[in-house]
Amino acid sequence: MSSDEAADEAESVHIMGAGLSGLAAAITLANAGREVHVHDIREDSGARFDGDFQGLENWTSDSDFVDELATWGIDLSDFKTTDFHTIDLIHPDDEITKAWSPKVAFRVVERGTESHTIDQSMKRQALAAGANLHYKSRVDPEDCHIVAAGPKDTSALAFCEVFETSYPNTVAFHFNDKLAPGAYAYMIVIDGVGLICSCLWRKQERNERFLNETLAWYDKHYPELERKSVKRIGGKGDFTLNRRYKVNGRYYVGEAGGLQDFMWGFGMRYAITSGVLAAQDILGECDYETEVRRRLLPTVRTSVSNRWLMNRVSNRSFKRLAKAWMKDQEKRQDGLPFIEKMFRPDAFRWLVYNLFARWVLKRVDTDDGRVIHRLPYRGALKRDEWKPSEEGVAVGERWKQQRRKKSRAAAEEE
Repeated sequence: MSSDEAADEAESVHIMGAGLSGLAAAITLANAGREVHVHDIREDSGARFDGDFQGLENWTSDSDFVDELATWGIDLSDFKTTDFHTIDLIHPDDEITKAWSPKVAFRVVERGTESHTIDQSMKRQALAAGANLHYKSRVDPEDCHIVAAGPKDTSALAFCEVFETSYPNTVAFHFNDKLAPGAYAYMIVIDGVGLICSCLWRKQERNERFLNETLAWYDKHYPELERKSVKRIGGKGDFTLNRRYKVNGRYYVGEAGGLQDFMWGFGMRYAITSGVLAAQDILGECDYETEVRRRLLPTVRTSVSNRWLMNRVSNRSFKRLAKAWMKDQEKRQDGLPFIEKMFRPDAFRWLVYNLFARWVLKRVDTDDGRVIHRLPYRGALKRDEWKPSEEGVAVGERWKQQRRKKSRAAAEEE
């Protein structure tokens, strides 16, 4: 080994961001014997998504993601996962059908700071491998080898309520342009804890009315839900395409690299995979830029095409999509191939991307020397203005009263 090679191997690796992509890189590097330092401005891993449920999907690849995790040395058994073969597919006209597959279509995991979450599991695995984690630590991208930071701007927003319920484990996916402009709403219930979200891909005033109306819809159509509100959470998505993924010796992974699903926000698979690939490049096992462009970028571009299409349709088109999904499922006796076809590259979406979708993205020259193309947060449409229902108003008032009671109780304790 030359002196330069020895110096490279001895150099400690610094990672900006202790989310899933940063921790995946840290686990891979630390398991290989490298000194790793992970920095995060928050107080703990998972704090950004505390209490959120998210899905590890199985439709963008022929391989089951849990098998990939195992090959990378990430222990799936160390965090709680719930397999799903079936979801409630809710049409925009309120028809509820069942989308199902004999295979595991996706797995729901919880994000956050509780011990059973995927964030805390990967934190434990990184520490066990020997990585050094530094929370409330602010660093510059220029001082790090891997950048795994969260969103900088806004392309979409999500508003969610966490609640308690005795309802059985359920996932419901909701096509409804009124409740979730340009996007989707959903419900997830896992072992007595539920989450209902409305995702907005068009900029709105009085954002909370969309969540209130969505909650009122589920109260009406799932009367046995009997939800007991716990808290409300929210977040933003910043959707970008990078011109390059390794710039000035730095690897950009996960959201920092724009490696995510523009269509429905299933980004964890992209995040973890990109973190592992960056670490493997540092270890001399692959070329990160080449692997990202081969394994991830085609699917990301396909999701850009899907997002462009979804942003330009209304409930009528969503209804046709839901009916086509059910028709294909009946023919194949499996609903998963329909989603696989939507998410995987094909000639139609290649044309949509190159003729239309890519030109919607806005070029941004970043302070750290990159060129990215960001999906803008679209403006509201006339149909986004509607009078809230009495049920939606009542949901909002109940939440305000509950929040006031909590504030008074906290003040009395002080």
